[in-house]
Amino acid sequence: MQRIYKSMIRRVALAAILSLGLAACDDSPDLRTAAERGDAQAQFRLGLSYESGAGVRKDIGEALKWHRKAAEQGFERAQSHLAYIYSVGKDVPQDYGQAVKWYRKAAAQGMVDAQMQLAYIYNQGKGVPQDYGEAVKWFRMAAEQGSALGQLKLGWSYSNGEGVARDYREAAKWYRMAAEQGDSSAQINLGGLYEEGKGVPQDYGEAVKWLRMAAEQGQPVAQRALGELLAEGRIVPRDYGEAVKWYRLSAEQGHPIAQFQLGEMYLDGNGVTRDKVQAYVWFSLAARLGFPDGAKVRDSLVKEMSPEQIAEARRRIKEWKSKRSSKIRITPAESPKQ
Repeated sequence: MQRIYKSMIRRVALAAILSLGLAACDDSPDLRTAAERGDAQAQFRLGLSYESGAGVRKDIGEALKWHRKAAEQGFERAQSHLAYIYSVGKDVPQDYGQAVKWYRKAAAQGMVDAQMQLAYIYNQGKGVPQDYGEAVKWFRMAAEQGSALGQLKLGWSYSNGEGVARDYREAAKWYRMAAEQGDSSAQINLGGLYEEGKGVPQDYGEAVKWLRMAAEQGQPVAQRALGELLAEGRIVPRDYGEAVKWYRLSAEQGHPIAQFQLGEMYLDGNGVTRDKVQAYVWFSLAARLGFPDGAKVRDSLVKEMSPEQIAEARRRIKEWKSKRSSKIRITPAESPKQ
């Protein structure tokens, strides 16, 4: 979660910088003059110049000085960016107290990114007492402004009873808003509510519709789940060929459960020609990513394979790793239905 949080705030900060234009980050006389006269946006841009070393010698002290001047005038981008610097300890000691202070100021002005960051800080208890209710408050503010991520997190809070009373109807409402904006995680979660009939009438057609929408966006968790439904013939007609297709798309992105399940398809010859070598490959890759059954089944399978088959399997694994190492998308753990 911490890695996800840091990745998110870096994306937010980058978006703020890009929205102002990187070309504006310099120490031109006009920019400095405007900053010295009290123009908050110019102060912020000058701070970015010192922070990045664009047109001036990099100087975090000067960067903080100009960011703070802009922030103290109420310029919400400077407030949020200053909070980011302190939250990740970018060239300064990490200080969640300062991060919360400045995120709160920007959030109070309606800045969605700051509202989301503040919500995450309270959700995780970073520099403040952990407070799920306070996190939900800020998720809601972002959600009500149309933030798909805020809507997703608010739906999740209602679905899990975290910071609010559990309410599947409210969860479905917020998931739907995010799902209709194309958020693949919300689409998966909304599909799950339709499958189980929680907060909405049970409707397998709707469940598959939303799951397929997420899968078609390239979401590996959705691709694996759709493959499983097709392989088992659960709520949809069984179709091994289609199951293999979705398992493979997920497995190629590094989803260990999909890799294991694809290995099973090769081992049993369902939807593909039976191939112990390729089964060994996928079981090994799943084991490499920490899926315990992968190693267990692979070690059992190897007893039925010739030395030549084992050597070929290991060659394919090496080839797959070399081709995918820069592209692999490790996915969050989920609960497989086996």
